[in-house]
Amino acid sequence: MTAAIVGWAHSPFGKLSGESVESLIVKVTEQALADAGIAAQDVDEIILGHFNAGFSPQDFTASLVLQASPDLRFKRALRVENACATGSAAVHQGIKSIDARAARIVLAVGVEQMTTTPGPEIGRNLLKASYVREEAEVEGGFAGLFGKIAGLYYQKYGDQSDALAMIAAKNHKNGVGNPYAQMRKDLGYEFCRTESDKNPFVAGPLKRTDCSLVSDGAAAVVLADIETALRMKKAVAIRAAEHVQDFLPMSKRDILKFEGCALAWQRALAKSGLSLDDLSLVETHDCFTIAELIEYEAMGLTPEGQGAIAVKEGWTQKDGKLPVNPSGGLKAKGHPIGATGVSMHALAAMQLMQSAGDLQVKDAQLAGIFNMGGAAVANYVSILERIK
Repeated sequence: MTAAIVGWAHSPFGKLSGESVESLIVKVTEQALADAGIAAQDVDEIILGHFNAGFSPQDFTASLVLQASPDLRFKRALRVENACATGSAAVHQGIKSIDARAARIVLAVGVEQMTTTPGPEIGRNLLKASYVREEAEVEGGFAGLFGKIAGLYYQKYGDQSDALAMIAAKNHKNGVGNPYAQMRKDLGYEFCRTESDKNPFVAGPLKRTDCSLVSDGAAAVVLADIETALRMKKAVAIRAAEHVQDFLPMSKRDILKFEGCALAWQRALAKSGLSLDDLSLVETHDCFTIAELIEYEAMGLTPEGQGAIAVKEGWTQKDGKLPVNPSGGLKAKGHPIGATGVSMHALAAMQLMQSAGDLQVKDAQLAGIFNMGGAAVANYVSILERIK
């Protein structure tokens, strides 16, 4: 363990009228520093996760973090991007700086503003995270890509409509207790399972309730080296942080296996000296319900093709043997691209500090996080443990 999370902040996710990328960054930066109990001048490095890809007219955004305080002026600041895993890329880059002893305290911020962009343009922007030469013409945008994955999964392993509806219903039920979530409504299994005017098919076998929401939002975490963290009021250590990058074209991979996800989990568990059974909860990347289903298999919770068992037998419920997405996940919380991975780390840290309110998993001791960019291209796993 070289780094720990010592403070965090989280904006609401959703359609945030009156906010901008800059205002969201400034708010969570100020709040995270206050939560950690440190001054801006104590920060050694700033990492901003911001996907953008056309969502915001302002690019080159790393220095917008400096707007939060004049004492951040002249600090090292860097923007990182790795599609939907951009937020975790920011956190992991901060961990690397601390591990290399290049910084003692790092501020990692994630942000996205998506709702001000017209619908068709949103789809085009998101498809920039696909292999454009082969995949950009898929009907239905990124939902179309995962609709294709779902269709192939159904062909190989049978109709999974019941399981996907159970995943959606679980996450929406969990999201009711999340004060930051874009949708705080328990939709119920029957609504998620049934095609209707309010829940039409979007792409392949995926319905609206199978797809995460277009969102604005930001989150921030303050990272410190372990020696510094132990002198602070709270500390959640990063026991492992693994990043595995796979081929961009889906045509070069068995897309039903999420092999990069599986390898990232294997490496993180090995590095931490833990097994999946040791974890109290997992926050995983449910951009689409089919993704969460396949991630059950990739993380080793079930054999390949049997992910449905985990949700049908209640393993992944908040009171199950491995609660998955007690926050409501991207499905209920929303998915502002650059903020998602930072949000996952902040919410997992809250769980371990027993400060997650209505989201709290009883006696949470260890948390796993999986954040994915593209269709299992960028794969980030973190394992967190409270040390103070």
